[in-house]
Amino acid sequence: MILQKKNIPQILMHVFIWCALYGLVLYPFLALSRPMPNYVLIKIPTAILLFYFNYFFLVPQLLLNGKKKVYITVSIVLLGLLIYVMHRVFPPFDPKDLTNPMPPMRPMAPHRQEFLAFRFPMMSLISFGVPFLFSTMLRVYMGWQKNENLRKSIEKEKVESELQFFKAQLNPHFLFNSLNTIYSLSVKKSNDTSEAIINLSELMRYMLYEADRGNVPISKEIEYIRSYVALQRLRLANSENVLLKVLGDDSNKKIPPLLFISFIENAFKYGTDYHGKTMIKINFLIQDKSIHFNIVNSIGNQKPKTKSSGLGLDNVKNRLKYLYPNSHELRIADDGETYEVDLIINL
Repeated sequence: MILQKKNIPQILMHVFIWCALYGLVLYPFLALSRPMPNYVLIKIPTAILLFYFNYFFLVPQLLLNGKKKVYITVSIVLLGLLIYVMHRVFPPFDPKDLTNPMPPMRPMAPHRQEFLAFRFPMMSLISFGVPFLFSTMLRVYMGWQKNENLRKSIEKEKVESELQFFKAQLNPHFLFNSLNTIYSLSVKKSNDTSEAIINLSELMRYMLYEADRGNVPISKEIEYIRSYVALQRLRLANSENVLLKVLGDDSNKKIPPLLFISFIENAFKYGTDYHGKTMIKINFLIQDKSIHFNIVNSIGNQKPKTKSSGLGLDNVKNRLKYLYPNSHELRIADDGETYEVDLIINL
């Protein structure tokens, strides 16, 4: 298998850790010229082999496959077997493994022998058990991280598909409302009908060629909203109270397209009475790291006729939830006379 470049830093990190760890173990023997016990030279490569045997085989084949009891049994047997072999091959009081270069002057006391007989397997358990346990924890963490990255990737794809679905619903919803506006102008034989058709074509061009992007410049989104407000003003008998104000610097800032239009559509649809009188105030405050959108409209006599009337608002709420989780504040107030939407988005 060809070594991938992305794995090289990980391999170098493992080499560095092993060198640093066992460098500390071997330093007293090398620096002080002390005789090195034979079992030390055997324990080090054995512990390394045990680490990677557990990392690449035991954990993925047993533990991560749900065979926890089998994994625990195999681990205990393997560690016990290694400790037994080390104990048999290297007796705890073998004179060749004594760190003192001078032979003992008197026979070793029985309690000393018992202490070494107990201490040696315990040291072997620590020498093999700690790397074994660490390899288990590391492999489980790597598996969890891989699953977490996969979960995030799937969630991202789900979010993108949801957004595409929301946009697909939003575009016909917008088109129907705009055609109703042009229809009302044509019925009145208004001279503004041709201008309204041109405005609609510009709006549709934006939705077809710009709205499919993940993010668009705020300046283009604001220009789109200006065109939409101009189109809506054409059908109103009195548009003096329709105000759009934009404050702040919108350069080098981007947002998802069609994020505010549903609130504005809703204001024009239900904020106008049968005489064409309305009051709509739209305000944008663009700051370095946030956008503050506020729209207030009077509540006219028209009421939603179907359950699908709130489709656009439901879509934008869902989009905000997916696009800006925990980074937006949406407040909607309705006192019976005015309807207000206050939205703050942290960029």
